[in-house]
Amino acid sequence: MNDIDAIKLPAFGLGCAPLGNLYEAISDEQAVATVHAALACGIEYLDTAPYYGHGRSEARIGKALQSWSGTRPMLSTKVGRVLDSVAPGNEGDFGYADPLPFRPRFDYSRSGVRRSLEGSLSRLGVEHVDIAFIHDIGRLTHGDAHRGILQQVLTETIPELRAARAEGLLRWIGIGVNECEVCLELLPHEALDFILLAGRYTVLEQPALSSGLLELFTKRGVRLIAAGVFNSGLLATRPTAASKYNYEGAPAGILARADALWTLCESFGVAPQSVALQFPAAHPVVASTVVGARSPEEIAQVMQWRKMSVPGALWTALKKDGFIAADAPVPESGNGT
Repeated sequence: MNDIDAIKLPAFGLGCAPLGNLYEAISDEQAVATVHAALACGIEYLDTAPYYGHGRSEARIGKALQSWSGTRPMLSTKVGRVLDSVAPGNEGDFGYADPLPFRPRFDYSRSGVRRSLEGSLSRLGVEHVDIAFIHDIGRLTHGDAHRGILQQVLTETIPELRAARAEGLLRWIGIGVNECEVCLELLPHEALDFILLAGRYTVLEQPALSSGLLELFTKRGVRLIAAGVFNSGLLATRPTAASKYNYEGAPAGILARADALWTLCESFGVAPQSVALQFPAAHPVVASTVVGARSPEEIAQVMQWRKMSVPGALWTALKKDGFIAADAPVPESGNGT
């Protein structure tokens, strides 16, 4: 078991899926400028993965770090997929525009973990990363294959990551997922340092709390990295029929809930994005909040949202109207982060 207070991570980080051209392409120059803008304004943690643009996100971060003269940020990447070289046009459609000429393939084996990690270090241009997450395990992703993959994670993936840690290639081990269930399955059997959980502890929904997962985090000494706080972009702008939720089109009921949340925040004169950014950080198991951005302008906007004052009366109203669970911690009145 880890000492939960001994594991330190910057309180805010940049999620780098957009730098891999998630949904739409950006230039290398814009990606590098985005990383530099984040570092310049004090963001000291970058999270990426081979999956993001099939290596493009990591390569762009590596390029940005080469030309950055300041302190190197903390870095996390992921294992569980390998990138197979393919002819241009055969990369597959995984949600990334103009990916590099590789096709991602699930591989949680010892050799797959090593291949993935070595590829990430090469693209990032570093000798080690701070966290290696096991990417996208769980029934939500793997369906009937879930049980076998979970067993492989226990017998191959985690032991290989421990071996890599002993070699100095990484500091901490975790999982990066979009569902609570696999966390509840895995934590009783394995001592992890971090879990990056996307979309499941947000101002819109808190199944990580209602399921007892956050209580288990405390018991097991695990820290949460809260990602997807806009629920795949649903709360990043005013919800519309085109909004995404869980990386797909948002169902009507979710859209209606998000719209009502938006209206409530605006009635207090507060940007809903500020509420979405600030809420998760109030829980004591949350080590860091990670948010994606694809331009220096978006970085500046995110930093403004983080600092916006949110009155205590709005947090009370969010609980009263059922958006936030009654027992969920909230930030102190008026405090930005």
